[in-house]
Amino acid sequence: MNHRLTKPLVSLLLAVAFIVSGIALWPRDETAVPASGEVKPANQSKKKAQSKPQRPAAKTTSPAAKPPVKSAPLPNLPVDKKPEPLSQRVVEYHIDAKWVPDRKQITAAQTVTWTNPGKKTVTEMYLHLYPNAFESMDTTFMKESGGTLRSDRMLSGSFGSIKLNAVKTSDGTNLLPRLQAVQPDDGNKKDRTLVKIRLPEPIPPKGSITLRMAFTVTLPHTFARMGYAGDFVMAGQWFPKVAAYELTGTRGRAVEGWNAHQYHGNSEFYSDFGIYNVKVAVPSSYIVAATGFQTKPTTDKDGYKTYQFYADDVHDFAWSASPDFEYAEEPFSAPNVPGVRIKLYLDPKHKDLKDRYFHAAKTALTEFSKMYGQYPYSTLSIVVPPAEGNGAGGMEYPTLVTAFGADSIDPGYDLERVVVHEIAHQYWYGMVASNEFEEAWLDEGFASYSEDKIMEKEYGVAPNLPVESSYITSPAPLKQLSWKYRGHNHYAENVYTRAKLVLLGIEREIGTKMMNKVIRAYFVKWKFKHPSTADFQTVLERMTKRDWDPYFSQYVYGSMMADFSVEEIHTDKVNENGETIYVHRVFIRKNGGDFSKVPILFYFEDGSTMKKTWDGAELLTEYKITNSSPLTWVAVDPNRTIVVENKHINNFMKAEVDSKWNIRWNLSIAKILEALLGSLAW
Repeated sequence: MNHRLTKPLVSLLLAVAFIVSGIALWPRDETAVPASGEVKPANQSKKKAQSKPQRPAAKTTSPAAKPPVKSAPLPNLPVDKKPEPLSQRVVEYHIDAKWVPDRKQITAAQTVTWTNPGKKTVTEMYLHLYPNAFESMDTTFMKESGGTLRSDRMLSGSFGSIKLNAVKTSDGTNLLPRLQAVQPDDGNKKDRTLVKIRLPEPIPPKGSITLRMAFTVTLPHTFARMGYAGDFVMAGQWFPKVAAYELTGTRGRAVEGWNAHQYHGNSEFYSDFGIYNVKVAVPSSYIVAATGFQTKPTTDKDGYKTYQFYADDVHDFAWSASPDFEYAEEPFSAPNVPGVRIKLYLDPKHKDLKDRYFHAAKTALTEFSKMYGQYPYSTLSIVVPPAEGNGAGGMEYPTLVTAFGADSIDPGYDLERVVVHEIAHQYWYGMVASNEFEEAWLDEGFASYSEDKIMEKEYGVAPNLPVESSYITSPAPLKQLSWKYRGHNHYAENVYTRAKLVLLGIEREIGTKMMNKVIRAYFVKWKFKHPSTADFQTVLERMTKRDWDPYFSQYVYGSMMADFSVEEIHTDKVNENGETIYVHRVFIRKNGGDFSKVPILFYFEDGSTMKKTWDGAELLTEYKITNSSPLTWVAVDPNRTIVVENKHINNFMKAEVDSKWNIRWNLSIAKILEALLGSLAW
């Protein structure tokens, strides 16, 4: 989360294929799910063979017809195997949803099949009911956030909720009486964002259960990623979602089990990968954007238009709709992007900016796929909300991102920055799929780090790192529960900015070339597998052949920042053979965390300089320098290469200034330097 229409080169084609062993084994990106929202339990017998639409293919020109050529019979060849799923598809959703504008409600039916991926028998399930975060001011989300998220505030009295009207097993057993709201994080009985279901029969390892649900979602005015603004709708985190079930060893877990948390003011989301087949019915004038790709042409009946979408190897599904969208689409491919349709859903205020949106998206896809790995999906949708719907802006979902609200016709580079940041999330949130409840920095920090790389390379917008580090006034551990930060500013300060600086600190120590290898190796190894902080450290150590425990203990698991100061300068005059020689003793102190390369610059009256690099091993080090010229000043890290240092006021000292003026002088120099840096960077 964050902060030109060409003639299509592709056309829709329908082809016939056969389902041989159920939807979970269909070739990804080539086939679609049945038109019906019904599904049999995953452990039942084979489904009947039926036709299914293929993904739209690029147009080709047929060669001139030639007479047939006789040839010898071909030997029997092995049948091509279907592509392996990219993820462990634990859950399968079939949802029929309808937007009712007059009531600001989504009415829906959902069939969900969950397969036990573990080795233990499961006797209960957990469901996230995220819209209940907005049903009163007493929910955990509202109490922790105060009704504000980023610069957006919840409209007074505009509450939202989700009501489960039916929950049944495939044989019709009513499970509603078995539902229980639980609050494992804070015990707040007014919070109903997480429910537990005691199952009528235990689910053995590799066994499945199918639940049929009916539910109603009442949307608030756009706030915290979901809601409505006029005719604009953003449905994010809108359906009953099965919680993540972690296996032994996942993220260091000792015993397998559910990883289920309430919806908090700071936390985002975490769930298992699966398959989604979703129908969305909206008034006929509306256009719908959604996760995945459309499998059938829209149908129009009784004033409502129905869209059907399919996505696999994703862990969420979101959609947005509006009658005002200015729609544009362009096909795109790059060496690691085999073929993707970029779909743009613009608020009219930004309709003349579509080239910029397309350029940002193409740049991000090209560079991230080059840096980290292939973008495996066939679509990428960008939704631009209206200004009054900015509460839904700047957010990531699988294959769909939202830009910030269209509140200006000249948004500056904020336009590109948000698009690039959210597309970065397609890697760290979408494919790597870190646990944003418990290790948010693995998503937000990596996305912020990745964003800066593209903005500087493509747009020449370099981050002002010394100023950014000075914002870290209250450093806190990066690996901790998201709701343990003191508020959203404290959370953002650490999991976005400080986390990015910690990654850059590693890069400064090992070099950009090696860091690129490390990040790529981490992505390739852990995509679709939910890694932990320790998993990233292991990749780093194997690639660099170096122990990173001290660094991680201080900057990741701990709350330290670096702080190096010029402590004292003493100068003595010595007469040698009739010449005056100056003996300088300079003391440099380490007041914070370690950094292995601490540059120090000594400047003399005759204009000469001397450079030293300290390893920072001790708390205090002394430099004894003999020179024919008096020492004028000393500066630690004059070029601000130590990105994890947030206090620069004590990095400079003038040798001959009276001690009572030293602090004021150093402060002035630091402010001048920071002001100068600020004028040179965006």
